This record gives sequence, structure tokens and C-alpha cells, in this order.
Amino acid sequence: MHSNKTLAQQVISACVFYGVKQVVISPGSRNAPLIIELNATNSIQKYSVVDERSAGFFALGMAKQTQEPVALVCSSGSALLNYYPAIAEAFYSKIPLVIISADRPKHLIDIGDGQTIRQENVFENHILFSANLEEENPEINYNLLNSAFNKLIEIQGPIHVNVPFNEPLYNVTDQILATNNNWIKTENKDSLLSETPLDVEELQVFADTWNKASKKMIVLGAYTPDEMLQTQLNHLAKDPSVIVLTENTSNIHNPSFINSIDQVIFSFSEKDYKAFSPEILLTFGGMVVSKKIKQFLRTQPPKQHWHIDKDTAMDTYHCLSHHFEVSPSLFFSQFFFLSKNKKSDYQNNWLTLKKNRLAKHNNFVQKAAFSDFKVFSIINKFAPKQLNIQFSNSSTIRYAQLFSWKSTQLIGCNRGTSGIDGSTSTAVGVSVVSKKQTLFITGDISFFYDSNALWNKYIPNNFRVIIINNKGGGIFRFIPGPTTTETLDYFETPHNLRAKQLCKMHNFDYQIVQNKDSLEASLTDFFKPSSRPKLLEILTPTEQNAIVLKEYFS
Repeated sequence: MHSNKTLAQQVISACVFYGVKQVVISPGSRNAPLIIELNATNSIQKYSVVDERSAGFFALGMAKQTQEPVALVCSSGSALLNYYPAIAEAFYSKIPLVIISADRPKHLIDIGDGQTIRQENVFENHILFSANLEEENPEINYNLLNSAFNKLIEIQGPIHVNVPFNEPLYNVTDQILATNNNWIKTENKDSLLSETPLDVEELQVFADTWNKASKKMIVLGAYTPDEMLQTQLNHLAKDPSVIVLTENTSNIHNPSFINSIDQVIFSFSEKDYKAFSPEILLTFGGMVVSKKIKQFLRTQPPKQHWHIDKDTAMDTYHCLSHHFEVSPSLFFSQFFFLSKNKKSDYQNNWLTLKKNRLAKHNNFVQKAAFSDFKVFSIINKFAPKQLNIQFSNSSTIRYAQLFSWKSTQLIGCNRGTSGIDGSTSTAVGVSVVSKKQTLFITGDISFFYDSNALWNKYIPNNFRVIIINNKGGGIFRFIPGPTTTETLDYFETPHNLRAKQLCKMHNFDYQIVQNKDSLEASLTDFFKPSSRPKLLEILTPTEQNAIVLKEYFS
């Protein structure tokens, strides 16, 4: 049976037409027409997640993994506002989310009616399109829905569809009230074939400048695995005047790339800044974790900075000189034929430095005391080759950047806004749609902050969580500032919490370790098949962690 609300049928019909295959529903009453219509729609897989904040990140994780739009459906009122952290992350990470909020009709807004707020355009600063529908105006609704979903196709990110319903809400019909003939899909600009190539003569001017320069740097931020791009960068890396800097979240690998940026440049002197600074900087991809590379390139800016992105000109290093408004794959497919190798020792100098740093790194790993750093080295060693690894933010993703993860492992982290708030829920979303096993590595504060992520009946048995519990916000003992303020307790959030009872409540296998030998013994079986998801909690010494990390960088 269908909802007897034409508007509900319109919205779900649009979802089907524009390729939404999964929807996360948070229970409510005002969204009853949408739930009824979804239940009648076999082509969309439905999930029910009570906590809207967790639901938002759960959907984000699924969309991030599948690279397809995932919808969210909630009731009216404050329920909608709980999606905002996930929406902001989707906006800055370019992840396709369709937020569908049920609402009261306009005559019930601001008159004291329950569960009612001003929902129209509530996400206007972090949304691609806000479609404020009207129950009595089908033609306007068709136009708005077409505009919203086509914006989603043109620019990956979140859209908001606000759907007001008058009561009654639960009536059903066997009739199709919304036609599928009113949907108009624009061309998908994500396809290389549908993109407009750059003008060759104009690109040749840039290529001439590139070919003359003897010091060229490519910095790649967060990216999904891309075989074409991997091949293109492998080709560019044959040029001795080019050095490519990546991060684990870049998911691009080559022995001639600098893949652990902070490991190499953290102790740069002013002399090093000048010696290793590029003449031309070429950037693309999402957010970069390393603060040191930002400091380096802002302090010693290149003569030219070119950024490649279809939509956004990111001036991360405060020296942007040109924006190529195409996808990286199209750019390099054209640039490939115009670039020429230049005799230079620039790449070799970087790789020599990398080799020396890596030798010191390996030596330090062997001798390091048990600490957060040591834990990461052990996890890195034991993690299987075929694995999705999701990292939480703060110190967790920063530690991860100091190690080389396997090229077959898919690395992810919510770096759009770099928040800790939905890291666990995102990892759960990834695990639900992934063909590979998913490992989530997190700090204690991030995990407990998002503990409702475990209140999810769809978590697969092969899902794995590792909590590195240093009793609260260990990063604040390392970064300059907090330890000098006499207010460390308010930065660190000290606690004595353990995850054991949460695991018992949510039916996870639980184990706790606090030394090297017990950790290695636990990891031997940790990734093997099981009848329940597993969580491993590792207790590390709070004060020792900062000491070890400072010794490492010195």
C-alpha cells in the first residue's frame, strides 16, 4: 500500500529516479507518509536508526563507501538539527546525502505547536540545495525536486528536501498519485566523457612553465582509489624534477612518493624550508591532515600554485595562482601529453631524505616504550592486507600518518570538518556496505562521544573496533599551548571509562590489553571470523605517550 499523500509519493519517486538505493529512517510520526511510501518501494533498501546524529554519519559512511547518494528521513523538530554535523562533513568532503525532513505546514509554525521549529533553509550555509516543498502545489514540487537532485549530480554533496504534511498522516491507498514522467535528469558531469576538456593552447602555456621548472611538487589530499589517476601520477613521478606528497587517506601508492609527510618534514629548519620548497605546487583532492606541510608551504610559498577541482578553488596554502576547473583525471589525461621531464636533483633529494628518516623511524619503533605510538606500529604490522580502515580524528589520524599502510587497504577518515563526533557511526556505515572487512581505529574520547553508533542492528559480525584509551584527549599534551595554561583537565577530559559494559549491552566480543605482549597475542586472532563483532580496548600510559612522541620527532 502507498501513502495517500501525493507529496510523499513525489519525494520517494524522485529518490528512485535519481538513483537512491538506500535510506536511513529515524522513527517519528510526522514522517509517517514518507515511511509508508518507502515501505511500498522495493528498489530502496531501508535501515532504521533511532539517533539522528548517528544516523546521519551512518548514511555518510555508506555513501562514502559506495560513492552513491544515500537518503535520510526524519520527523519534524529538533530531530532534523541532529543531522547537521554529518551534513557539514558531507558538504566539505563532497559526499552525496539526501536529507528528507518531514515538517508541519506553515500555518503551524511559531504558534506554539509541539515538535515544531523553522526548518526551511536551516542548513543554508552547508547545503547544495534546499527544496522547500508545498503539499498543495505538485508542479512547484516537481521543479524543486528536479533542481535539488540535479544539483546533487552536478556537485557531489548534501541536499535538503523539506516536506510539510497536514494530518491525517497514516492513510494509505493502492493508487499511484505521483507520475514518473516529470523527472528530468541532467548529464552526469562525473564522467570524463561528459566533461569539457581544457583549451589545449591555454594548457600549453602552463605546460611550458611546468617543463622549465626544476622543482615541482604535487600534494594530494583525501581521495578514493582511482586506477587511472594512479597510472597518471606514476608517469609524472618518472620526472626527476617532480616530487609527489600523499597521505594515507589519499589511497595512492608509489615508492617514489612521500607518503608520511610529517615523518619527513617535521624537524625542517629554515634552511631546509628554502632547499626543499617548490617553484610550482600542484594540488588536488580533499583535506590534508598534516599541519606541517601547510606551515611549510605558507612560510615558503611557491612561485605558482595550481589547484585542480571541478568545483572548488582551495587556497589552502595562501598562494593560489590558478584553478583548473576539471577533474584531476581529465587534467592529467591532457597534461600527460604536454609535460616533459626536466633534469633535476629535486626528487632525489626528497627521496634521500625520506630514506634517512625512515631508517631512524624503524630504529625508533624497535626501541620505543609501550605507548600510543608503539600501539600504532603493532596494529600496522598485524592489520590484514584486504581491509577497510577507518580512523577517528584528532591524534588517531595523525599517528596513522607516521606509518605506511598496505596499498590494498582502503583508508578513510572524516576530514571534511575533522570532527570526532560521528567517526564510529561512519565506520559502521562503511562496514555495512563493504565487501571487505572494516577496522575502526579510534581514541577513547571519540569512541565514547559517539557510543550510540553501536545501537545499530545492522553491524556485521566481521566489524572490528580498536580503542586506544589514554584516559582522555592525549593530543593536548603534545600540541603547544594547553600544558602551559594550568587548565589541562578541561582540554584533556580525563576519565576512567571502559568500553566493557557497552560491548555487553550491544553484543560485541570484548577484550582489554595494556602491554605489548598481550596486544600482539590478541591481534593474532582479532581479525578471524566470528559470530559477533569484536572490540579491543588498549590502555596506554597517559603521560608516557607525549614523551615518546616528542622523542620521536626530535
